[in-house]
Amino acid sequence: MFKGVTESPLSLWSASAPAAPATSPLVMSIDVDVAIVGGGFTGLSTALHLAEQGSKVAILEAQGLGHGGSGRNVGLANAGLWLEPDQMDAALGKAAADRLYRFLADAPNVVYGLIERHQIQCEAVRNGTLHLGHSAKGVQELERRHRQLVARGAPVELKDRAETQRLTGSPLYQGALFDPRAGTIQPLAYARGLATAAIGAGAQLFTQSPVTDIQRQGEHWLLKSPQGQVKANKVVIATNAYTELLFPELKQSFVPIYYFQYASKPLTEQQLSRILPERQGCWDTRTVMCSFRMDQAGRLVLGSMGNLLQGDKLRHWSDRMTSKLFPWLGPVAWDYRWVGQIAYSNDHLPHFHQLADGIYTCMGYSGRGIGPGTTLGKAMAGYLLGDKDAMPISPTSVDTISWRDLRHAFYETGARVYHARQCLI
Repeated sequence: MFKGVTESPLSLWSASAPAAPATSPLVMSIDVDVAIVGGGFTGLSTALHLAEQGSKVAILEAQGLGHGGSGRNVGLANAGLWLEPDQMDAALGKAAADRLYRFLADAPNVVYGLIERHQIQCEAVRNGTLHLGHSAKGVQELERRHRQLVARGAPVELKDRAETQRLTGSPLYQGALFDPRAGTIQPLAYARGLATAAIGAGAQLFTQSPVTDIQRQGEHWLLKSPQGQVKANKVVIATNAYTELLFPELKQSFVPIYYFQYASKPLTEQQLSRILPERQGCWDTRTVMCSFRMDQAGRLVLGSMGNLLQGDKLRHWSDRMTSKLFPWLGPVAWDYRWVGQIAYSNDHLPHFHQLADGIYTCMGYSGRGIGPGTTLGKAMAGYLLGDKDAMPISPTSVDTISWRDLRHAFYETGARVYHARQCLI
């Protein structure tokens, strides 16, 4: 049962992250080399790496830093993508897929390297992640992924049922794929840490500064905000699933998928000794995926696809799911709940677009925001500074998704029906 939980948008990450660096709205006219729209992982990483190379750069964020998916996700810093490597080969061709695979396989090194270099306080734990097989079919998927990853040199390991139960504390799963390259972070704290580092490198960050218009002005671009404007040589759109006003075709290039999470009160030492004793982060092979992990204070963070925060009918999902995951645990008190959006691309791959001469975007991370957002932001900086080989994917035209809103409704309805059924079993 919930105890004192309201419909407030306050998430666990908002409640536990260190304070954001001091920022203010844009209330003047400024000139920069690069203007970045969006203060999430991609925008902040781009700004940091550009500023470190001496570029004059400004971020315009419509809300607060990390307001979107960067501050609302599970916090799994994984290697690679959701797609299996062989599926990447089929979609991109062997050479292009191999380049992107190797680039993103190194993503946790980039993330944890930045955390160490800038001393970002974000509850960073690098003990690996566990992809959990919820059924015999799920274990077959993990075995297939294992073969493909090992063939590409990844140090992943298959865990049998007994070891999976020891590592998770749950009898629900039949096996797991362990990836020691990965880990967990407090995602909003990480975003705020990137912001602090970017400011320290010389970037200007403006919050509560939505960009209402972008116009060509000679050889430059003029970005207008309610109280100020920015003239820039180049522009990066880094809004991903929270793309709204700018470039309407971008909003039609992905399906927004809700992902909700609940966080408990801190568990007891005895409970913590059984649930994820080695502190991996987890997600499973269900079509409507479930994830769980622990935070630094010993809270269980449990989530799944959909938006179960609307209305009261499925609020007991967290209790029901916890009783299935950990039948020995007993009642759990929940302190926080929140929801965010994923930009689900049609092919489940990230995309790099040149929207106009001097305007670029990376988006469509399909649930893998931390690694790709950070590394593609770094690559974007290199690309804008003239290294055309820095970006691991080629620029493509924006392809809109047919019946995008209908597909969003279909996925959301399907997730809610699935969860309702699970709550009744």
